[in-house]
Amino acid sequence: MDVNAAVAAAAAIAGLCTGVIAVLAFRWSEREQKRPTRTSLHTDAVLPPGVDTVLSVLRSSAVVLDESDSVVKASSAAYALGLVRGGKLAVEPMLHMARDTRRDGEIRQVELDLPRRGTGRGEALAVSARVAPLGSRLVLLLVEDLTEARRIEAVRRDFVANVSHELKTPVGALSLLSEAVMDASDDPEAVMRFAGRMQIEATRLTNLVQELIDLSRVQNDDPLEDSEPVRVDELVAEAIDRSRHTASTKQITMASGGTADLSIWGSRGQLAAALGNLVENAVNYSPARTRVGISARRVSAPGGDLIEIAVTDQGIGISEKDRERIFERFYRVDPARSRATGGTGLGLAIVKHVAASHGGEVTVWSSEGQGSTFTLRLPEAGAARDRATTTGPDRVDEDDDRPYDTDPNSEIPAPEVLP
Repeated sequence: MDVNAAVAAAAAIAGLCTGVIAVLAFRWSEREQKRPTRTSLHTDAVLPPGVDTVLSVLRSSAVVLDESDSVVKASSAAYALGLVRGGKLAVEPMLHMARDTRRDGEIRQVELDLPRRGTGRGEALAVSARVAPLGSRLVLLLVEDLTEARRIEAVRRDFVANVSHELKTPVGALSLLSEAVMDASDDPEAVMRFAGRMQIEATRLTNLVQELIDLSRVQNDDPLEDSEPVRVDELVAEAIDRSRHTASTKQITMASGGTADLSIWGSRGQLAAALGNLVENAVNYSPARTRVGISARRVSAPGGDLIEIAVTDQGIGISEKDRERIFERFYRVDPARSRATGGTGLGLAIVKHVAASHGGEVTVWSSEGQGSTFTLRLPEAGAARDRATTTGPDRVDEDDDRPYDTDPNSEIPAPEVLP
């Protein structure tokens, strides 16, 4: 009897202890769940009401730091710029700004050049960083990418400087030549010589002003306003006629070929200017007694058929470093040759803008000493595509990946590589 009572008492005590332990464990678990952890500090709950919504619509990269410099909130743009890594602000100058603002509550702003992530070329990323207090514990960092704005500003400055230089050169030459004519008034032979030079400089100045006007027009005009189906054959014939005199002087043979009856939808004036510039460059930069070929064909593309117009020369070629810049305004591969040919450095820039405004592109293949091939790719006019024939000797197989006609009897020299 006493043994049973003792066992019962021990069991009761054990049950009581188990219950007490269970209650204590439950209370401890609830307390731990309510305690703010490192993870919970980095949730939106610590942000003042409405701040998260405001940050999500800002164009600038946004980062919110707490009192321990840990990132509470960061936009996807901040991660893309490499501002945040491993939950910390990775840019030391911005981190110092945040600490200073947290200490004295003053708003700070600075412009920095940061290394661009993922490139080995040492390109800098220009940013503007602004730091402001957010409540009593948090600091808000807003970072705006200024790289593109700086690039556009640099292009604008270079353009103004180049225009000023290009205009001053012929104007200064005309001024000096006019003085020379006045001083040589009693020497008819010298007057004739100086007058001839004045005509050359006046022509150069006229061409420069005209190409500046053309470049401004293709940048500002909408080609869709006066678009029409333009026959490629007519564009090629007009481009050849434009350079016929120069080619004849240098004994350069100009030949055209490819698929007939092709049309492009766009502004006839702009398209003629673009193709004319390509042919004119090919003639100017080709040695005497060589060939310049213009070939057109239709190629299939996911968004619809494209018309490729290729201008091939056997000139001096373009180096790899120059190929990246030849479509920039006023850029010349060989300034001395450009002065001799009267080039302004705007022709290829006009070609690039015309191609882009018509939904196409211009590419270049070149090898030094072997020549160059400039290719215009533009959308085909729908009406012309419906009328196009599917048979005949001039048809180019759309599955044929040859750049151009490689028949040895063809009039058009075929480039070795397509860009």
